[in-house]
Amino acid sequence: MRVLIVEDEPYLAEAVRDGLRLEAIAADIAGGGDTALELLSTNTYDIAVLDRDIPGPSGDEIAKRIVASGSDMPILMLTAADRLDDKASGFELGADDYLTKPFELRELVLRLRALDRRRAHHRPPVREIAGLHLDPFRREVYRDNRYVALTRKQFAVLEVLVSAEGGVVSAEALLSQAWDENANPFTNAVRITVSALRKRLGEPWIIATVAGVGYRIDTQAGAVPDGRERG
Repeated sequence: MRVLIVEDEPYLAEAVRDGLRLEAIAADIAGGGDTALELLSTNTYDIAVLDRDIPGPSGDEIAKRIVASGSDMPILMLTAADRLDDKASGFELGADDYLTKPFELRELVLRLRALDRRRAHHRPPVREIAGLHLDPFRREVYRDNRYVALTRKQFAVLEVLVSAEGGVVSAEALLSQAWDENANPFTNAVRITVSALRKRLGEPWIIATVAGVGYRIDTQAGAVPDGRERG
């Protein structure tokens, strides 16, 4: 999952970003409305976390533009005010959820996971495919009932692949969804992470490489780790 944090308090924004990384959630920061709009125009995000009171176009204005664009990206509003009228106005603008400052990081993570689940056509919280059992809330993975210990980045990559339900995911898409904006687009981090992830999951290989296209979960199992798909 990749989220955009629009927050003008640098300490809070960086603390949230670092905390989300520990939960295998990539996050970019925008300290003002103009930066937020620029990032939204150049990157694909799963969720926007908007502070309502920011420099430049306000969080309310950004929410209006997201809704007007026809995007189905969920919006979580942040505010220091806990008045019902403030929350009501936020929901009227198109917000999907609301969180009042100060808040616990764990609550933010749970709300983001819930929004992501609803966004993806109400998919179940625990995802299963080809003997894999992935629980994003507990950040646990089992293969054929065997627990598999993964790094945060490996988990993030696997979550994207599992969510594709056997469809091919390009290296560019993995980089976009599992890394933040500081990732080098020419890096080989995706290939290295996928290779390490295969080894952690064990044989028969379950992540297939589709030459020149990307990667997918092989629902038949026994995938070729590198090169062409098996015939």
